[in-house]
Amino acid sequence: MILVFFIGNETFEKIGIIGTLSNLLVYLTQVFNLKKYTAATIINAFSGTINFGTFLAAFLCDTYFGRYKTLSVAVVACFLGSLAILLTAAVPGLHPTPCGTKSSCEGPGAGQILFLMLGLALLVVGAGGIRPCNLAFGADQFNPKSESGKKGINSFFNWYFFTFTFAQIISLTLVVYIQSNVSWTIGLSIPVGLMFLACVIFFAGHKLYVKVKASGSPLAGIARVIAAAISKRGLKPVKQPWVDLYNHIPRNYANLTLKYTDQFRYTQ
Repeated sequence: MILVFFIGNETFEKIGIIGTLSNLLVYLTQVFNLKKYTAATIINAFSGTINFGTFLAAFLCDTYFGRYKTLSVAVVACFLGSLAILLTAAVPGLHPTPCGTKSSCEGPGAGQILFLMLGLALLVVGAGGIRPCNLAFGADQFNPKSESGKKGINSFFNWYFFTFTFAQIISLTLVVYIQSNVSWTIGLSIPVGLMFLACVIFFAGHKLYVKVKASGSPLAGIARVIAAAISKRGLKPVKQPWVDLYNHIPRNYANLTLKYTDQFRYTQ
């Protein structure tokens, strides 16, 4: 039963996100009258920010909020971001006057650019939160120690990647065609409607989900090691006590065969 919520949410969510972003370069040049290199620069900055947002969201999820809360914020942010992009196409005052047959086109105003950036920023929050949490949260719902749990995990991953491929096919063909050849307003309304359905389906399973609490991020440990190494960089290395304690390690210790080495000691 719980698999239905994830697969439904995943399908509509991916079609919504991909359908909004896949044709963004054409949208910025045709509707916002931006030059191609300006539009490409915006998209590159947007894509890079999403990658950094994924990194940050993974840390916040593992350290403070947990996967369910992170996903809850992310799916709502994706819906609002898609809605904001739709409004830039549907409301005449939120995009420049179409070029038509004019030799020179009017560029977007400051307010129009700011509203567009607001929509993209919400999509960054949404996509950044969904990417590191979606698969892991789905796997949390199954007990890998039981036979039914193992089958459930296998089924979940199979359906996950099937729906991801299906969403790409629909978004890159049907949705893109409607946007480019029929109407930008109609073409962008489809992702917004699907994102709304994704939100409804996701929150409908609220009482059924297994919600694993945040237990800390490995990035925090890495940061502490780096900070300690930098703060102690001027100290003179001392004899490591691990050599003397080696003989006291339990015989069944997993890394017993790993000999002590100075190879990776940090020295100035």
